[in-house]
Amino acid sequence: MDMNVKKRLGELILDVPNFPKKGIIFKDITPLLAEPGAIKEAARHMASAFEEKSIDYVAGLEARGFIIGPLVASILNIGFIPIRKSGKLPRATLRATYELEYGIETLEIHKNSISKDKNNILIVDDVLATGGTAQAAANLVNQCGGNIVGYSFLIELQKLNGKQLLKDAQTESLFIF
Repeated sequence: MDMNVKKRLGELILDVPNFPKKGIIFKDITPLLAEPGAIKEAARHMASAFEEKSIDYVAGLEARGFIIGPLVASILNIGFIPIRKSGKLPRATLRATYELEYGIETLEIHKNSISKDKNNILIVDDVLATGGTAQAAANLVNQCGGNIVGYSFLIELQKLNGKQLLKDAQTESLFIF
């Protein structure tokens, strides 16, 4: 990616102190979403690290992984699997509970999301922090018979060491803070 383009995209990510609670610095991507073409360019870069891999689906995590994940899937010309917060999927699900840096959450995936012949999965989300969300998503994918090919994040909060939990596959982040 051209460094000027990357710099311009990075400048669209704003710090919001004390959100969602005191002591957290939230990385706000809404200006990136509002800038015409910016999220598409970011998704193009996120997909590029995995273009040579055999991937059948992108699994995107609610909520911002639902914005980026389908774009990455479209660029890679593959399908998209939603991994949602508890109670949002209509059919039979598997669930995983995990800890965030500021609370506890539960994710779910449809039990039949992944078939035996199409099971190579790229997990996509906006932020890699402690790694708990991505690890919970990987556990769900594995329970469905999926194989994690990699993880692609828009942002990595390096000081929280989330990458340490994701040693099972290639992990890429567009921006590291």
